[in-house]
Amino acid sequence: MSRIGSFSKVLTSALLCLLLASTTVAAKEPEEDRAKIREQSAEVLQRLYAAQPSARSVIAGSAGYATFSRIGLTLGVVGGGVGKGLAVAVPSKKETFMRFVEGSAGLGLGIKKYDVIFVFQNAAAMNDFVTKGWEAGGQATAAAKVDDKGKAVEGAVSVSPGVWVYQITGKGLAAELGIKGTKYYADKDLN
Repeated sequence: MSRIGSFSKVLTSALLCLLLASTTVAAKEPEEDRAKIREQSAEVLQRLYAAQPSARSVIAGSAGYATFSRIGLTLGVVGGGVGKGLAVAVPSKKETFMRFVEGSAGLGLGIKKYDVIFVFQNAAAMNDFVTKGWEAGGQATAAAKVDDKGKAVEGAVSVSPGVWVYQITGKGLAAELGIKGTKYYADKDLN
C-alpha cells in the first residue's frame, strides 16, 4: 500500500471520529435531546428572519419547514458532517425529528458552519421529506419560479418540485446552496 493510501485511510478515520465526537448530544433522555433540537430550530429561524425578513411570511404560508444547523469538516481530500434537525408541519405544528449525514471529496482543510432551512410548498413534498428522506446529489445554484406564475421565493433556491431551501452562513444569506452529497432522514430514536 502506498504512503498516500495509508495517509488517506488514517485521515478518513480521524475525520469520522472528529465528526462523531463534535455532533454527539450529551442528553440522558430523548426528551432532553428533543428540547435541544427545538431550541436549535428556533435559533436557526431567528437567523433566517434576520437575514431574509420575507422568509417569515413564506414559512407561515407553507405546508411546513425543516431546519438544520450544520458543521462540515474537511481534512485533506475527504470531508463530511452529521447532525440533527427538526421538520414542522404548518399549521398543525406536528414535529418530525430528523438527521443528516454528508460526505464530500476534494482538497481542503477547515470547518464550515451554516444553517439550512427547507420550505415545503405542499403537503406531499413535506410528507415525502419526512417519510422517505431526501438526498442531494449536486449543488443547486439557480432559483426558479413558483408554479410558473413569475413569483420566486426571494433568497431561496428551488431544489425539487415544491421544495425551496435557504442557506445561511456567518456572512448572511448564501447565494449558492452547498448541500452536495447530503442525505436527510427521520430520526427513529426521537420520533
